[in-house]
Amino acid sequence: MSAQSRGAQGDWQRDVFRELGGASAPADPDPAVPGTGTEAAPPGALPPPARSSRPSLPPPAPEPEPVVSPALGGDRVRHGDPLPRRALRVLRRTLLSSAARQTEEAARVARLIQQPITTGRQIAVTSIRGGAGKSTVAALLALAFAPHRHDPVLAVEADPALGTLARRLGATQVRWTCGDVARIIDPSMQITDVTGYLLPFAGGGWLLPGSRGTAGAQLDVEIYRIVMTSLRRYFGTTVVDCETMPAEVARTALATTQARVLVSPATTAGAVATRSVLDWLGGLHRSMLPRTVVVLAHTAPDMGLDPRKAAAYLEAGGARVVALPYDRALAGGGVIRTGLLGEATREAAALIAAESMDRAMARGGGRA
Repeated sequence: MSAQSRGAQGDWQRDVFRELGGASAPADPDPAVPGTGTEAAPPGALPPPARSSRPSLPPPAPEPEPVVSPALGGDRVRHGDPLPRRALRVLRRTLLSSAARQTEEAARVARLIQQPITTGRQIAVTSIRGGAGKSTVAALLALAFAPHRHDPVLAVEADPALGTLARRLGATQVRWTCGDVARIIDPSMQITDVTGYLLPFAGGGWLLPGSRGTAGAQLDVEIYRIVMTSLRRYFGTTVVDCETMPAEVARTALATTQARVLVSPATTAGAVATRSVLDWLGGLHRSMLPRTVVVLAHTAPDMGLDPRKAAAYLEAGGARVVALPYDRALAGGGVIRTGLLGEATREAAALIAAESMDRAMARGGGRA
């Protein structure tokens, strides 16, 4: 992609952000030396927030709130694959010659997940309705990136009202939220200062929750803009669990991040609604659909949607469709334990991460 086309792309994406979020588009930042944390923003990055005076001392920490009430107890832990299926898989690996092909595909997926970057990549995850598995997919992405990338990985919960990302990533208490960090963050901070306001999760990643479980909690576009632009310089890979469409923050995130993941129930109605969102994205700019991954989430066993027909229907325009199979270990809604996930689920999660990272890098068909 030429410098002229990249500049033109940056212009239209700032225009989209201004139209959706009401924020004025700033001038292009000056380029800087890579690796210093002040690199020029890539195409699709949000404009940096204006600097303002900050208190010399951080505000007192709020009281932590439990993610799940202790009165509810814990979740039942189940393996994603039943014992007979696990035994059959071992037998097939022993007898069949497909192991080499599986190994080759796994190596390809790993290369895509681990590919080097020079500036922060942000991937938005949303869906057309609640209960489709959006937070589950966002958590699977974060868990796929964190142990395999050399740059810091951040998961942001931008769905404070209904999001379950903190629970899925194993958080037991929440203290600081997106709104708190938006008021505290300062360009002079080091990454060690920033992570003091975040929660660690398995694999070495960091989590920024959307709320402390308060009913009616909201996240507006301005807070989202400050958080995303301020934290991009510290984290190479950021996964954003957005509100469902057509919420304002979700529309803004889809239009301004480097790649996007749409989670659809594996039903005919879900595919039709997701196609309408894809058509809207395609109307924004011709590069949007090639940088989009659609996840067909099987939230129950034996969902009847034909995967081949659904892929042909949803991939028109350049999007990539990946099926996420039903998994008993995910169905309970508790903490995701990757060691208990079914093999097909682990493979699908890795493929979603690989495809979304490749599109965030403007590859995999994403070149304008």
